[in-house]
Amino acid sequence: MKLPIALSNRHVHLSQADIEALFGAGHELTHFKPLSQPGQFACDEKIDLVGPKGTIKGVRVLGPARPSTQVEISLADGFALGVKAPVRQSGDVAGSPGVKLVGPAGEVELAEGVIVASRHIHMSLEDAANFGVEDKQIVSVRTFGPRAVVFENVLVRANEAFALEMHVDVEEGNAAGVKNGEEVELIK
Repeated sequence: MKLPIALSNRHVHLSQADIEALFGAGHELTHFKPLSQPGQFACDEKIDLVGPKGTIKGVRVLGPARPSTQVEISLADGFALGVKAPVRQSGDVAGSPGVKLVGPAGEVELAEGVIVASRHIHMSLEDAANFGVEDKQIVSVRTFGPRAVVFENVLVRANEAFALEMHVDVEEGNAAGVKNGEEVELIK
């Protein structure tokens, strides 16, 4: 069965407290464009990430605000920043490295929260039933074309609020020669 794939670039999810520390008291995130997942959006706001070895400027903030701040980077970004970010599913930041976040109104020193997001598939409960998979199941996915690969260890994230789409980071997508919206095949 086939589903669309999307490449995810580095980005930051911020808590409301960190939004206000970086952009000013009472600041609300502003919509730049909607994302594929219902209620999620890219923001006009951008920040800089400062690590022990380097800085990455202009990192997009995604909304809405979350309970805790999380930075999602690629492995190459980790080398540039000088942090060894673990490959983890979203929200699993315990024991991960931190970085300094720099915004126009202030800075936040994260003690932890920097990860490389594990490849995953968002799907509704109905999609999960149609594909014969369950939430948190690990599956494999095949791409097509001259650089076709099989992605192993793909986490299924099934929830009624999700829209069907596989997410990989830009490095993985480029290595497989895939583009946003192309179809891939879930092969379990």
